[in-house]
Amino acid sequence: MTVQARFYVTEINHQATLSPGHVNVQVKLAAAFGNYLQGLPEGNKDWSKYTPTGELSMTITKPSAIEQFEVGEIYALTFDKVSAS
Repeated sequence: MTVQARFYVTEINHQATLSPGHVNVQVKLAAAFGNYLQGLPEGNKDWSKYTPTGELSMTITKPSAIEQFEVGEIYALTFDKVSAS
């Protein structure tokens, strides 16, 4: 079974590194609740009544991945169970 969540970026923090040329960025996201996605065709009110809150923090070191995130923008996260065996 797959579960999808909608999150928006609240912060992008560039952190110092000891190695020249390396990047280390923390991206923080929060659940997009209520009418946050009202402008999108599918809306968000029904989805968020079942997942009204949540937080995610990621440290990213790949520049091309960092470029994909913008503060205030909304992202769909898909969770698929991965078997360890």
